Amino acid sequence: MIRLRIECTGRRPVHFFRKLVGPIAALAAAGPTCAPAEAAAAPKVVQSRPIGGQGVDDFYRGRNNYPFWLDAKAGDAAEQLLSLLSTANLDGMDPAKYHVAELRQAIEAVRAGKKKQLADADRALSEAFVSYVADLRQDPGVGINYVDAGLKPTPPTPLATLLTAAIAANLSDYLHSMGWMHPYYSQLREALATHAYTTEDQATLLRINLERTRVLPAGKQRYVLVNAAQQRLYMYEDGKVADSMVVVVGKPKWPTPMLAAYIRYAALNPYWYVPSDLAGEDVGQFVVKFGLKYLDDYGYEIVSDWTPNPTIIDPKTIDWKGVTAGTVKDIMIRQKPGPKNFMGRMKFMFPNMFGVYLHDNPRRELFLKSARFFSGGCVRLEDAPRLGRWLFGKDLDWQSAGTEQPVPLAQPVPVYITYLTAMPDGTSIAYYDDVYGRDAPKLASSSTAQDASAKP
Repeated sequence: MIRLRIECTGRRPVHFFRKLVGPIAALAAAGPTCAPAEAAAAPKVVQSRPIGGQGVDDFYRGRNNYPFWLDAKAGDAAEQLLSLLSTANLDGMDPAKYHVAELRQAIEAVRAGKKKQLADADRALSEAFVSYVADLRQDPGVGINYVDAGLKPTPPTPLATLLTAAIAANLSDYLHSMGWMHPYYSQLREALATHAYTTEDQATLLRINLERTRVLPAGKQRYVLVNAAQQRLYMYEDGKVADSMVVVVGKPKWPTPMLAAYIRYAALNPYWYVPSDLAGEDVGQFVVKFGLKYLDDYGYEIVSDWTPNPTIIDPKTIDWKGVTAGTVKDIMIRQKPGPKNFMGRMKFMFPNMFGVYLHDNPRRELFLKSARFFSGGCVRLEDAPRLGRWLFGKDLDWQSAGTEQPVPLAQPVPVYITYLTAMPDGTSIAYYDDVYGRDAPKLASSSTAQDASAKP
């Protein structure tokens, strides 16, 4: 982000909403908590640190030391694991960390009849797996803002890692799909591994987006995923997409930020608080062109502050040419709820430092365009009532609701706003324009490195 974009609410209205909803603000403070999982430590072959009842030893103790990877029921899971570890460079890791050669020797010794080495070999595979998962389940520094700290990926405990793998319907399939990662991850990784790209720039894009995918959730929880590069929103449930819709996202000069937060409530019949730095562009120029009638036609009013009951200021006292020219600053304009309100009939709030959220929008024609970069940072929804129905399990009744009426979610739902310029599309990879220029530095760096390596 080149700077905080406050297109949707303005900096002060964000704080105002927090005060307005009272109990919702308290809910935001309390929120769902995720106790950070313990991280795996440095290996022996790849030794994890035993953590009171959560280590690899505890896993085997619960199995009466019965083998996990080298059991006949495990199929080719051990080979799958070695394949992943030996190609860990695709993940940005050093394969040497996982001592693949030693693991392979240990497996071959067991298969050659040295059954006394079975327990040690199986445990070594578990230690390597635990370490690999712990390395992957961390943010590599992709520029995402964690509004709610509990949404930052943290490595699971060794015991949790192994138990999750153990309850998979098929361990080999779990390894192949990298079930501890978001579904996109294994598909992007496979495309990179099999050279399913046509240019080196595409290979670089696969690596860039593989890193971005590392911070997305795994598992079967409910969450919303917005891919700003694709201009589409997905509703995830039970590990798969339950629904999706097109969205409008920020203009290149006001890019939609990457963030992770909890959607905590909906606001029905909202005001739109016009940011002062957009007052000229979004309102002032039209007042100059069409006169003060424009304000009445679109339900705008000038207010003294962002409190619930501000003083309404006579628009005749405003120098509208100065507003348009930018010489009159800090003017406070809000648009009343109604059919022309640019927030539409509802918005979904996850209070954050950028003042962005998901909201309805009356400009339906924008959703028919192939490129939908029109907002000041917020995400405008093709079908806000449909998202509301999925979030709340019922229709949100805006018709009988008051102005800015909050409707709290009984259980806050995570929203991840990301920027995937390469992502799976069926059996292939779809590439999207780098409208916000976030890929450009790494692409340039990669091209420079390739040029340097090509010189004699």
